[in-house]
Amino acid sequence: MRNCLTDISGLRVGHAHDETLRSGVTAVIFDRPAIAAASLLGGAPAVRDTALLALENAVERIDAIV
Repeated sequence: MRNCLTDISGLRVGHAHDETLRSGVTAVIFDRPAIAAASLLGGAPAVRDTALLALENAVERIDAIV
């Protein structure tokens, strides 16, 4: 065990990047739908669709975090 996300059973991690653009993306994919929560901190957090995780909304489980 190396204390990494990939050490957690039921979880897969993938990453892709473009060195020329100096851009990339990481995805954490769950083997089964998972319960999720988010904590948004700072003056201008760069997030998308986290409001869907609010208790009053319909999303109960997620398949991945990108």
